[in-house]
Amino acid sequence: MVLSGAGKVFTTGLDLLEMGPELLAGEQEDAALRAWALRHKVLQYQEAFSVLEKCPKPVIAAVHGACVGAGVDLISACDIRYCAQGSWFQIKEVDIGLAADVGTLQRLPEIVGNQSLVKELAFTARKMPAPEALSCGLVSRVLPDNVALLEAALEVASEITSKSPVAVQGTKVNLELFYTDVYILKG
Repeated sequence: MVLSGAGKVFTTGLDLLEMGPELLAGEQEDAALRAWALRHKVLQYQEAFSVLEKCPKPVIAAVHGACVGAGVDLISACDIRYCAQGSWFQIKEVDIGLAADVGTLQRLPEIVGNQSLVKELAFTARKMPAPEALSCGLVSRVLPDNVALLEAALEVASEITSKSPVAVQGTKVNLELFYTDVYILKG
């Protein structure tokens, strides 16, 4: 599976105008009930991204332009991440008074292997440009433009589909089991 954006950017993240009232207000007057409802909503969002990680087929993210907030959650759940030159990544939640809570903070430390960098990005909402994303391991390739990006993503997807589906899916399952076991042991 290849995930890409159709517009000028990959994603600007959660649409706060649409989702903000649902997330912040809720229908309950009681603060504890609102918090419980919000927790349930966050768990739903977490699962929406985790299905990519759990999908037995490899998932490739092809990022161009901005990849902000929930977009970072999305790509961090993908197996392979490529981006176009000029792309940038931002954990934006802290700028709008939220904690990143649907996967970025849990997955990114394992992806980049640098807790200090993850904390810097999460605490400051600093934009990470494509070359830095490559050097820290967030993406495995930076392509010159959007056309080359999509071609490369589709080419690797085609290469993967030429392999035994049982072998590919078994490999992904085994990689995820190891990751989960290591994460549980560390946690």
